[in-house]
Amino acid sequence: MSTTGASADPLAALGSLPGVAESVESVRKAVDRVYGHRIMRRRSNAVTSEAALRGARGSAALSGADWALEEVRRRTDFSGDDEARVVGAALRLTAEAGQLLSIWRQSPLRVLARLHLVAAADKGAEVGRPRQAGEPVDEPLVELPLPDAAEVSGRLEGLSQLIIAGSSAPALVTAAVVHGELLALRPFASHNGLVARAAERIVLIGSGLDPKSVCPAEVGHAELGRAAYLAALDGYVSGTPEGMTAWIAHCGRAVELGVRESTAVCEALQRGAA
Repeated sequence: MSTTGASADPLAALGSLPGVAESVESVRKAVDRVYGHRIMRRRSNAVTSEAALRGARGSAALSGADWALEEVRRRTDFSGDDEARVVGAALRLTAEAGQLLSIWRQSPLRVLARLHLVAAADKGAEVGRPRQAGEPVDEPLVELPLPDAAEVSGRLEGLSQLIIAGSSAPALVTAAVVHGELLALRPFASHNGLVARAAERIVLIGSGLDPKSVCPAEVGHAELGRAAYLAALDGYVSGTPEGMTAWIAHCGRAVELGVRESTAVCEALQRGAA
């Protein structure tokens, strides 16, 4: 995303694109409905915990580890193979995201570095910092052209400035841009998809749209499927109004499907079945 141009608030400008307001309103109504559920008044912590687990499962699925929910729930060791490590990384990121909300608005780059450190869970020289010139990127599921390290640095700084400056844009728009920009840049040597979805979660929670973290967009992204996810990302990368609108709408639909998931959890809790 270009952070230059006539608008002093480019995120707000995206919010005024034709079709975006409809997505924003649809998401707001969906979120309001689940927050109004009677279970949320008595057992919101249980819904939050279940949403975190299901969100982590969805994010891992998009990164190639499509495990059944019950397998994620019962497993305690995530060090065995590549898929297990992806699921473990997704679970760690989901847990960590809630600890970084207060830092995000002041230092988003610090938060992104921390997310990568948590996801990678090792002490390699490339962990916890943006990639440098010549360093490879292990992100096989996103096949877009890879920006060079200099472009990554400049665009990350621009994104950081937008977050710190604040915006009148709806939370959905900001979350979608953060998510899309990180996927487009792939700023780290690995785990970029997981980090991008964790950052989207942070924006949705920290903005006040989903303060209890019960609307796991990762669930929706996984349900919509990898092909639709990558096609929508192509729209974001194109930078056209139509492409940006399609990406924001896709992210909005993912949030709504996350709401549907948590509504089902609320209903199950109400019946005493979960």
